[in-house]
Amino acid sequence: MSMVDDGTGRGNEAVDEPGWEVDPDDESGAAVVAAVGRQIKAWREAAGLRAGELGSMLGYGEDLIYKVEGGSRIPRPEFMDAVDVAVGAGGKLAAMKPDIAEVRYPKKIRELAKLEAAAVELSAYGSHNIHGLLQTEEYARALFGMRRPSFSHDDVERLVAARVARQSIFSRSPAPELSFVQEEVTLRRHLGGRMVWRRQLEHLLEVSELRHVEIQVMPTSRDEHAGMGGEMQVLKFKDGSAVGRSEGDFGSRPVSDPKHLRIIELRCGIIRAQALNPRESRAFIEQVLGET
Repeated sequence: MSMVDDGTGRGNEAVDEPGWEVDPDDESGAAVVAAVGRQIKAWREAAGLRAGELGSMLGYGEDLIYKVEGGSRIPRPEFMDAVDVAVGAGGKLAAMKPDIAEVRYPKKIRELAKLEAAAVELSAYGSHNIHGLLQTEEYARALFGMRRPSFSHDDVERLVAARVARQSIFSRSPAPELSFVQEEVTLRRHLGGRMVWRRQLEHLLEVSELRHVEIQVMPTSRDEHAGMGGEMQVLKFKDGSAVGRSEGDFGSRPVSDPKHLRIIELRCGIIRAQALNPRESRAFIEQVLGET
């Protein structure tokens, strides 16, 4: 996964910090980061180093070391590797990287990623932009970058990394069945500029070749449309349970009540029937790409 800011700023005057801000509302994530920070501090003190001395060794300022040790910054993987060597932890601090890997991402995204990782079937309808699982990294960065109020650069990169990480669902084995319906307008809106848009369309064509993926297009010219209420998604699991979400319905929150799920599944089914079939949709995407 590509990160623009790799946190390798050097010197006490460096502006790059060795990690991401901790979400104050993410209690479980904050607890993990705090525990890692305490371990770093314990190893530093055992090595007889002051925070400023450790910072100089790593190329960071003293205040940044204190932030990591105090649990207010989520350390990056390369920082954990470097501090492990600096304090002579023998790999014990570096071994904690998996513990903080997921905490880098916002809590809501982590929860969504867990659901997607367990799903055996996913059906989604996107009305405003390309579905997150189908987005290129460039497209996702452009999308987050145009949000208002504006996200900070750090937040944009954190969100992009989380979105890209979720796309491991395509390479899972056994592969889940994935079905997407995209509004025609999402294919024609040049988010991020012409080249970003072209690469996004090319990516859709590549993904549509996967045997377990179906991508359909809902033409703007349709006289009837069951998805006028907004985006929706249904995730099904191997134990027969399911979770759905429909924009504007049920508080726009994930629901598992059979009565609510039936409504969302009904709409998703009708939307798929009203959209172009996968083969027609692929030809449509190729046509739009050829018009650029």
